[in-house]
Amino acid sequence: MKKQLAEMDMDDLEELEELSPEDQQARDEMEAYFSQSLEQFKEGQIINGKVIKISKGLVTVDVGFKSEGLVHQSEFSEGGKHLAVGDEVEVYLERVEDNDGNVVLSKEKANKIKVWDELVKTYEDDQTIEGVVVAKAKGGLTVDIGLKAFLPGSQIDLRPMRNLERLIGERFKMKIIKMNKKRGNIVLSRRILLEEQRKQLREGTLEQMQEGNLIEGIVKNITEYGVFIDLGGIDGLLHITDMSWGRVNHPSEMFSIGDKVKVMVLKFDKEKERVSLGLKQISPDPWVDVESKFPVNSRIKGRVVSITDYGVFIELEKGIEGLVHISEMSWSRHVKHPSKMVSINDEVEAVVLTLDKDRKRISLGMKQIEPNPWDNIEDKYPIGSEVEGTVRNLTDFGAFVELEDGVDGLIHVSDLSWKKIKHTSEILKKKDRVKAVVLTIDKDNCRISLGVKQLLADPWEDIAGNYPVGTDVQGTIIKVTGFGAFAEFGDGLEGLIHVSQLSSKKVSHPDEVVKVGDSIQAKVIKVDTENKKIALSIKAFDENLDLQAIEAEQAEIESFKEEKED
Repeated sequence: MKKQLAEMDMDDLEELEELSPEDQQARDEMEAYFSQSLEQFKEGQIINGKVIKISKGLVTVDVGFKSEGLVHQSEFSEGGKHLAVGDEVEVYLERVEDNDGNVVLSKEKANKIKVWDELVKTYEDDQTIEGVVVAKAKGGLTVDIGLKAFLPGSQIDLRPMRNLERLIGERFKMKIIKMNKKRGNIVLSRRILLEEQRKQLREGTLEQMQEGNLIEGIVKNITEYGVFIDLGGIDGLLHITDMSWGRVNHPSEMFSIGDKVKVMVLKFDKEKERVSLGLKQISPDPWVDVESKFPVNSRIKGRVVSITDYGVFIELEKGIEGLVHISEMSWSRHVKHPSKMVSINDEVEAVVLTLDKDRKRISLGMKQIEPNPWDNIEDKYPIGSEVEGTVRNLTDFGAFVELEDGVDGLIHVSDLSWKKIKHTSEILKKKDRVKAVVLTIDKDNCRISLGVKQLLADPWEDIAGNYPVGTDVQGTIIKVTGFGAFAEFGDGLEGLIHVSQLSSKKVSHPDEVVKVGDSIQAKVIKVDTENKKIALSIKAFDENLDLQAIEAEQAEIESFKEEKED
């Protein structure tokens, strides 16, 4: 009878209610059976069922209760494409009966509960688990390990990682470090496994860590001063100066992250676990026989590898460079910057000037390839000869004139004109063509002194005849001092009007009588051709003094000066 009842459902029971009273016993047994079955179906547990129908994305599952339950086909593995009628399945009982009298089932929740139990066992047994990164989350990553779990940023690698998005889709081995069933939280760590691996690698690496040993590693970080290499559980620093015997502007020129490289252990501090590495030490030092390869005064060819304000560095061969100082680039003294003459990667020819093997320094000269124009300078520009050149530069003290490439002469401001001038620019401008006379030559220091005024006769040779004492002149005040005023007259000549000669009246200060720019009339009262000085007198002009009176007046002035000096 129980077997028969087990094969019946609630519809059959309702039919029994329509039977005759004689079948009351059968109906009571049926109700008792279903009551017992109801007690076995507790909400929130996983139960077994059988697929009896698949239609329109829904799977009908018979769990042996009064009605079947419906489950979305998408909740099954691979979207339920391999599911068939008659298959046994595990489902989660959410509700025994909904408003429509149906059993509410969930395959997805059944899977989660089953996976959770398996993950708990993995966690308790301290086992490793694999998972796939599916998304970036706040503070870390979301990983699929059957359930969604959290991998904190600090637990992803041995060092914090910046670009976490590039890890999406990656599969990692990890360990579960925390589980909270109530919240459904699972926290993972990949770092724990990496630290265990690193510890094992470190033990093997330390056995090989002896100075002078060659060891292979992987570039893991690049800085301006060098690269850090993972030697297997321990990091070593390959400094930029130990990368190559030649010039390395930046470590990234030689290495990229992930490169495998064989290096030499230069120094190992076991207590601090610090390792200094070298790459260039694996190959011979090119400076060993540098003296035989590049002897002093020999000509060489090389490639420009660096340009600075003070010169250029030339690579003679891999690992050997020489410096051409800016002063050794051209016989011309006006190279403003080395980049005006050469560019990076240019091939140039030079002469070895000096060589210091111990300090690994070679001085080179480019200008020595060409003849020195100063070797026969005295023959080309003898003293007293007339020359012509272009004004290259102006200064307060004079003008530099280029006579030929590499040969400049200086015209001092005092040699520009017989008359007094304040600045060179009053007479010359840049790029002017100018004629001059060679005054002096200093071959050792590569200097030539030139003069322009020497092309003209010295006006002071005839000054006494042109302006004898007693001559009336007309001029302009150009400067006022405490002891008198200077007036310009004639062809750029200057004369001093002493304060005592400014007026017939007593004058305390010259600016009481004259100012700069005033036009005046005066008499010449003294001419000193040796010292190129002329004394003038407004007082003598106003009083129309004759020559004897002027001489007497001048004698008084000289006497006054002598008394004052005593």
